[in-house]
Amino acid sequence: MRSSTDAKLTEPQLRECPGCGLFQTVPALAPGMTAQCIRCPTTLRRTSTHRLDHIIAITVAAFVLLVVMCSTTLMSVETAGISHTANLFSGPEELVRRNMAALGAVVVFVTVLAPLGRLIGALYVLVRSHESRPPRHLRRVFALAEKLRPWSMIDVFVFGVFVAYVKLGDLVTIGLAAGVYALLALTFVLVWMDSALDREAVWDRLDHRSPTGGSCRGSAGAVGCETCGLVSMPPPEDERCPRCESVLHERKPDSIARTWALVIAAAVLYIPANYYPVLTVVQLGAGQPSTILGGVEELLSARQYPLAALVFFASIAVPMLKLAGLSIMLIATQTGRVGWLRDRTRLYHIVRFIGRWSMIDIFMESLLGALVVFGSVITIEPGVGALAFCGVVILTMFAAETFDPRLMWDAAEERQAPRADPGFAAGD
Repeated sequence: MRSSTDAKLTEPQLRECPGCGLFQTVPALAPGMTAQCIRCPTTLRRTSTHRLDHIIAITVAAFVLLVVMCSTTLMSVETAGISHTANLFSGPEELVRRNMAALGAVVVFVTVLAPLGRLIGALYVLVRSHESRPPRHLRRVFALAEKLRPWSMIDVFVFGVFVAYVKLGDLVTIGLAAGVYALLALTFVLVWMDSALDREAVWDRLDHRSPTGGSCRGSAGAVGCETCGLVSMPPPEDERCPRCESVLHERKPDSIARTWALVIAAAVLYIPANYYPVLTVVQLGAGQPSTILGGVEELLSARQYPLAALVFFASIAVPMLKLAGLSIMLIATQTGRVGWLRDRTRLYHIVRFIGRWSMIDIFMESLLGALVVFGSVITIEPGVGALAFCGVVILTMFAAETFDPRLMWDAAEERQAPRADPGFAAGD
């Protein structure tokens, strides 16, 4: 636990750890403190040193920067006396022309719609939460804004732009426009916003019920909400969270079967994603298709080692780690493995965090296809491998969301039931 300046403390609240399922009371915290589960490496709450009006200002700044980025040019390229410019929508438009409308829709959603929906929802909730009795619908709006957070990939898009800029350096004359600088500023502001926002404080403002300090501990039927974290004992006839109205489940329904289905589907798509070209460079009438691994080899041949390492990590290592990590956790849960529970929980958090970063390659290919269209001189065409690879990224992200890490602890406790004590962490 880390402390900062003395200030008003939060109220102690009962929470169910989303990583291991242990019910525990989060103690009173001062601004800038972090509470971690006593059994696993899951963070239960992180308080903020920023006032609510400061966070509103940061959110407004992010919204303005997003509008500027969407309405201005990102890059311009020139070769053989011909020039092209590209904005945020140029890549998806080119993908639609190449009969890859589904891929273009994904790019628009994660770079425009999800960030925009998240910012509008958060801003609306933060402004109206100042009211003496905030309306109930704010809770649903805030829950939706939070669900959009992992799909808002502005920070990943920055790296896609960087990779595209470096790859184009040897082919054409390239220049950066105002949109790129707005994108860089937006990325910084969004990171600032995420670190400054105390989500539990927002939920407290939206709900004036008395905080639960421990009355549900050990009570049969107590359930922790996966959306807002509130621990409650809902009546059988209405198993919804009394705060955010989300449907409550003791554990995510059919978690193992659904996660296995998504992992297997992603593994199947991973084969064409690496076999078929993700883009083809047509120069002076001759085509040169390139797979994901081929792109890494080209960067190594050009002695661009840091960029090659970035592409290899994001496009090859991360998908393999996600598939292997999820498979290990699923098998360990089904076999009731007792050891390495803390490490497996930490692996789950890593898999869930890194999943979105594989989209770097998709963003890079979208920009290259929009910028480099110079007829017989040089043209870059996105390949069918990019569509399969995007499917891998999305399926593994869904798989990480459907897997319930608490099941690993449940299975281990069931196996050790006669000998286990309440705070057991066997093998850790």
